[in-house]
Amino acid sequence: MESKITEEGRLGDEMRMLKFSLRQIKDISNFNDNRLKKWQTLLVGAGNSTAVQEFTLEGFPAVQHLGKVLFLLHLLAHLASVMGNSLIITITWADWRLHTPMYFFLSTFSFCECSFITTVIPKLLIIFVSGRQSISFAACFTQAFAFLLGATIFFLMAMLSLDRYLAICKPLHYPTIMSPRTCVLLVTACFSLGFLLMAVPVIMLSQLSFWGPNVIPHFFCDFGPLANLSCSENRSIQMLFFNLVFFLLFTSFLMTAIAYSNIAVTIVHLPSAKERQKAFSTCSSHLVVLSLMYGSCIFIYVKPKQSSRLDSNREAALVNMVVTPLLNPVIYTLHNKQVHRVLRDALSRVKLQK
Repeated sequence: MESKITEEGRLGDEMRMLKFSLRQIKDISNFNDNRLKKWQTLLVGAGNSTAVQEFTLEGFPAVQHLGKVLFLLHLLAHLASVMGNSLIITITWADWRLHTPMYFFLSTFSFCECSFITTVIPKLLIIFVSGRQSISFAACFTQAFAFLLGATIFFLMAMLSLDRYLAICKPLHYPTIMSPRTCVLLVTACFSLGFLLMAVPVIMLSQLSFWGPNVIPHFFCDFGPLANLSCSENRSIQMLFFNLVFFLLFTSFLMTAIAYSNIAVTIVHLPSAKERQKAFSTCSSHLVVLSLMYGSCIFIYVKPKQSSRLDSNREAALVNMVVTPLLNPVIYTLHNKQVHRVLRDALSRVKLQK
């Protein structure tokens, strides 16, 4: 009797094992079928799609009804910026009285500023007139490479602050320290650092695959919105880019803050109240431009939440593209008495030639 019960138990265990094995085989079969269907779908999708040949810049759809007005305002601002910066470059190289370290840095700064905005603003003007605007893959990454000039601009701002610090706080040593050779080396270093910091992530981004949506929610090919359109895994590239931007902003801002802090201490100890007022007026105007530049870039690229870093900030970007290039020639150069004398002399010579 006991042997019969044992035999039935053994058969029952074998039946349960057999059912379990059959169920496993069925699950594996279903899994393979599902995986096969998934790969078939992906392959068919890839076969029916092509790599993105052009992108579409969304611009400002919310204010498209004001397109003509915005076009006129931004056109005037752009022309004024280009003319002002071009004037600085021309008079700096044409008149020997402006062959000083400060104006050498300013003319280089103006050149970068003109080149930077010229790659972006013309396309923005077309967007204001016609709405969304297509841009080729090559042109889009040409705009992205404009970050090289943008990075150089921030380093040049730091060099200008250093120059003012030496001129005001170390006037006796200034001519020796800021020799022509030193100035050329500093400008070369600014361009080299800008290239090294921005070229690597932009080149890496250009090697990614773009198969899906091609609408960029911005008025130019900014790094973040462009990276979001890639089908490839790009988290490491995004983190590299934003870490480099943080390093760029932090180092240049630190140099500028230290320089102007020392300048402020020196100005406080000036004996004449008129001299103090004049110096503070000049420094305060410089600080306005610096605040606009650093504030807008920090707002766009350096945020506490990683998820919000890639959101396009079109309004803040306009500050760097339109407002600061318009203010820089006025604040840094055109309100300077020495520049006024040079311009008056140039106009006098033109009248005499006529």
